[in-house]
Amino acid sequence: MSEQRRRRRSFAAAVVVASASVLLLGTLSPAGADEQASVIPAGMTVDQYVAQYDHPMGSQIRRVEGDQSSPSTKSAAARPQGLNLDGVTATATVPGIDVSGYQGNVDWASHWSNGVKFAYVKATESTTYTNPYFAQQYNGSYNVGMIRGAYHFATPDTSSGAAQAQYFVAHGGGWSADGKTLPGALDMEYNPYGATCYGKSTSAMTSWIKDFSDTYHALTNKYPTIYSSTTWWSQCVNGDFSSTNPLWVARYSSSVGTLPGGWTVYTFWQYTSSPIDQDTFNGAYDRLVTLATNHD
Repeated sequence: MSEQRRRRRSFAAAVVVASASVLLLGTLSPAGADEQASVIPAGMTVDQYVAQYDHPMGSQIRRVEGDQSSPSTKSAAARPQGLNLDGVTATATVPGIDVSGYQGNVDWASHWSNGVKFAYVKATESTTYTNPYFAQQYNGSYNVGMIRGAYHFATPDTSSGAAQAQYFVAHGGGWSADGKTLPGALDMEYNPYGATCYGKSTSAMTSWIKDFSDTYHALTNKYPTIYSSTTWWSQCVNGDFSSTNPLWVARYSSSVGTLPGGWTVYTFWQYTSSPIDQDTFNGAYDRLVTLATNHD
């Protein structure tokens, strides 16, 4: 057994032992994450916990595919490309960022003054990790005026899609039609612990994602946004989620490129990881509000 797998299993056991503490702390609602539900193993600081167990969105894509972004590609990414969500030529984009425990307490006022209008905040990973900075990040982005959502880093080899969707919703990943909360996002990318596709066939991975997506929809009346790169998706998934799930594509270049699966339009694009993960929404601001308002 690898050292990483041993630590992951040891941590999972520690979380089971501490589950009563999680129940006492309660869950985090989309309207206001007022409590931190993380269970930090004894003898470990918050930042050590984050460094060991937190995998930010895109971290494994950057590790495998690299980040070719530059000032010129970032400028190009801010401009409309292709078709928008209404199937017509895009004429506007909205700037955003995504954060995880690695960013700690975020200066949201500064990002807002620099034009950032939406944010996605990591809530959970597997069924063992919650972001200890989630409350500050999730509430802080909301309080400065941003539309925000939560995301879940999937580990399909550790538990079912349904179990991880339930854990996500119970720890900040819910949704409400308040015009300020984006649908939860499912982060599907390279396995940080081993086999690229987590030991699953393409059909089994498709079934896992569907299990997560359907469970999330049953709990929230909203299908989750699916985040991935075209390269990872083409290796690991053979299903088509384009009729139900918004796409958040990762590609660190000047063009969004070929989209994965059956999607013909993208909703979000993560176009760089430097100096922070930066994203665009494919459409005007009023369409972003619509995504945060309408039930599926």
